[in-house]
Formats: sequence, structure tokens, C-alpha cells
Amino acid sequence: MTIPNAARPFIEFPSVLRRHGFSVAPDQTMGFIEAVGLLGPRGMDDIRRAAIAMLAVPRERETEFDALFRAFFLGQTIATPVPSLDEDEVEAHEPDGAVSEVEQGDELSDVGVRATAAERLTSRTLEVGDRSDVLVRFERLAPVRLPRRRSYRYAPTKRSGVLDLRRTLREAARRGGEATTLKTRRRRTRQRRVVLLIDISGSMRERTDASLRFAHALVQSAERVDVFTLGTRLTRITRDLLPRDRERALARVGQLVADFDGGTRIGEALRTFLDVPRYAGFARGALVLVLSDGLERGGPEAMIDSVHRLARVAWRLDWLSPLAGDPGYRPETSALSAVLGSLDALADGSGLDAICDHVLGLGRSR
Repeated sequence: MTIPNAARPFIEFPSVLRRHGFSVAPDQTMGFIEAVGLLGPRGMDDIRRAAIAMLAVPRERETEFDALFRAFFLGQTIATPVPSLDEDEVEAHEPDGAVSEVEQGDELSDVGVRATAAERLTSRTLEVGDRSDVLVRFERLAPVRLPRRRSYRYAPTKRSGVLDLRRTLREAARRGGEATTLKTRRRRTRQRRVVLLIDISGSMRERTDASLRFAHALVQSAERVDVFTLGTRLTRITRDLLPRDRERALARVGQLVADFDGGTRIGEALRTFLDVPRYAGFARGALVLVLSDGLERGGPEAMIDSVHRLARVAWRLDWLSPLAGDPGYRPETSALSAVLGSLDALADGSGLDAICDHVLGLGRSR
């Protein structure tokens, strides 16, 4: 049975809840769909009320439910699962009034060289920097140098291609039934979607501003791009990078992202990205770029599993590490070492020039 496209989000959302520990039975899913149909709905509040009522969301978990609801239907911030640690826990108040528990962990040094699991909720003023020649060149070349793929649409061509019988017959009809030339066509190409995942944890604090400036340049020049930040949570910042004015765009990002220079939960953040169907769909057949040093706190299992899953759906998965600027660099963390076979490239991410050159060179890689 073919499922209507309009009903798919209401079928997929209960699956997301089940993956995050909510008990949702199949008949509750059907009741949720029927309730949404009866309500109209007139807005997202109607859908939320139908979900809480029909999916039997426990009152004590409504805050977690709201986070998943906003992430799935609105593309807003979703916190990654917090691992159980023995250290003291403190409460952090979200800007919307919700309260989440965060762990009081290691203090970072001035250079931010240690990976940590502590979640710190704050805003940050990002450095806009000068109008870099590297980024100006990138924005000029990216529209023609970013990887492309063949689309399902065809375009007329005067050179090599397949026979376009429809255009040939139309031309013959205009000439009294005589086909003087055979028209040809070939499939158009379009730019591949680019998914950019930026590690903003404490160990990357020296390069966070430059990474976000690159993200802004990429959003301005690519046809289809989605940008996320990874720390103790997953935040989609694509919409906030849309303003052409870099200062305005980075100011919006600084207010939106709450976990700058905090903990390092790359594996959990990537798993959260893949568990939201809408986000995982962005990566299907896309060029996925991860800007991270790969310093993961805790067990490597979550990161290894998530990278393997991401590599299976992406067209290409490249990991750009600032540590890879050293020609003799070899990953020392067990997680990054274990995923090397799933990566298409572990490349230099130590500066804007290295990142831009790598991305611009991918259009000729396949």
C-alpha cells in the first residue's frame, strides 16, 4: 500500500519517539494520524496536542518530547543523549524556560585542548574577521567547482546525446513531415547537496569562528546545503546563515547555539542526526563534511556506529581535522582510527585555505 506523502511525517514521528525510549504502540500511531485529520490541523499546536493525547506522553517527559517534536517538525535544536556519569550534575535553563540536567566536568584550559563531557549552555560573540580573499575566491568558484550529479531532467543538446524523438517529430510536423535533422538531448546536472557538520566543543574552540565563517560562505554559494553544529547537542543553523551580511548571520548563530566550547559527544550528536528522518534524508547521496579533531570523551562505540551508518547513505564522507595539517599525522583516538575505512578522506582542516582547497577539488574527484 502506498503511503501518501502528507501522512509520512505522522508515521515517522512515533518511530523517532520509540528510538528515544517512549512507548508507542502501532494503534496509538493510527490514533495520532486520525486525530490530526480530525483537527485540520490549523497549526503546529494542534499537532502537538494530538501527539501528547494519542501517544500517551508521560507528563514528566513532556520536556524531552517537546525537544524531539521541535527537531522533527520545525528543524530546531535537539539535545543529544546525556551519558550517565558519576560526577555532580547541575541544572541548565534553556532560553525557552525548559530545564535540562548537565554535568559539572573538567575545566578547559585556555587553548581548549582536552575533550570533555560537560555541557555548558551559553551564547557567544563570534568573530566576523576581515573579508578574507580565501572566502571571496571560494564563493566565486564554488558554484562551478562543487560536486555535481546527473538529474532526472533532460536538456536539448547540439552535440552528443540520445535521440529526442518528441522534438524531432515536432520539427518534422512544422516542415510538412520531413525530418531534416535529428534532435538530441542529455540529462542535466545539478549540484550535489552538501551537509556540513561542525564540531564546536572545547577542543575546537580556537577554530570554531573560522569554521562558521566557512559555513556562511558555503551557504551563500551552494545551491543546496545544510549546516549543523555538534557539541553536547545537535543544532541546525542553516537558516541563520542565510543573510548575506556575515556579521548579522554570525550574530544570529551566536545567539542560537547554546553549547559553544562545551563537551565532546560527537558520536551521540551524529546518532541524533541519523535518528531524525528529515536530517538523515539530507545526507542521502550528499557530500558530507565533518570539521572536527575527533577527540571523543567516553567509549568510541557511538561514534564508530554513527560514522559507519553515515558513510552508507552519503555520496562521500570527508573528515577535515586541524590535526591533519601535519604530514605525519595518524589518528590516535580509538574512535577515529576505527572509522578510517568508512571515510573517503581524512584531510587537513587546520585553516580556511586548506578547507576551501579541499572542497573545491572534490568536483573533479569522481
